[in-house]
Amino acid sequence: MVEKAQFSSHLYHPKYWLLWLGVGFMRLTQLLPLRIQMKMGAALGRLAMKLVSKRVKTAKRNLELCFPEMSETEMQHLLIQNFEQTGKAIFDTANAWWWSDEKIQQHMTIKGQEYVEQTLESGQGVILFAVHCLPLEMGARIFGQFQPGVGVYRPHNNPLMEYLQVKGRLRSNKALVPKRDLRQMVRSLREPSVIWYTADQDFGRSSAIFIPFFNVPEAATITGATTLARLGKAKVLPFFVERNSDDTGYNIEIQPPLDNFPGENEIEDAKRGNKIIEEIISRNKSQYMWLHRRFKTRPNKGDASLYK
Repeated sequence: MVEKAQFSSHLYHPKYWLLWLGVGFMRLTQLLPLRIQMKMGAALGRLAMKLVSKRVKTAKRNLELCFPEMSETEMQHLLIQNFEQTGKAIFDTANAWWWSDEKIQQHMTIKGQEYVEQTLESGQGVILFAVHCLPLEMGARIFGQFQPGVGVYRPHNNPLMEYLQVKGRLRSNKALVPKRDLRQMVRSLREPSVIWYTADQDFGRSSAIFIPFFNVPEAATITGATTLARLGKAKVLPFFVERNSDDTGYNIEIQPPLDNFPGENEIEDAKRGNKIIEEIISRNKSQYMWLHRRFKTRPNKGDASLYK
């Protein structure tokens, strides 16, 4: 469990200077109103569409697979919106890491925190069942304003980025756990405490079952929510965060604990989880991370890629 960001003087090495320059620029943008930040982010997103054609193709293919009923015009409009929202997410992250608590509170609304409080008071841990929506960093920072929790994360390969993300994510939460440290997740839930958990990405064949996700009949899906809820004696609460349509702030909604979860069959639990993920994504499709190759792993090794 990581409870403090570890700084070392070697992070001042010249190989990190360019990254430090970028950090300095982002810190300066903290002086700008949120709407101005978002306009800059949207412009960066549109620029990125011209520079990262491979990512554009991945995002478009994901949309084609998930929403085949969309017209080409609708899909292109959503694709552009998604890249604009991706650019805005750069500022969401900077705000989540560096805004003061007071400023966070001026730009947030939260609904459903009573479900978290009631679950913890009953002696059970809380699994916030989230998705990789673009403002997720801000969602965690906002949530921590009233109930500091434990984040499940992937340690960064770049030491400076690792320091920055740990320091930023611990601004209003109490610890981070590497995503493969199941034992510590279970221990945290049994305290009881709150952890964030996402099951909407492709983690490979070894830990996957293949079940429907939107209009893809066999999508690689993990069953970790069932394991965590059972071992941690915890409740699963769907978690939704979005940026306001007018870019003035952020909204969080926490739903009541799922009934009869975990069930008797982890495959049926995972199917239920995918339906919840679909519902969360559908509330704001443009703010989901479509850049990830969600369907890269196929049921059989010889199956043709869905991205060719």
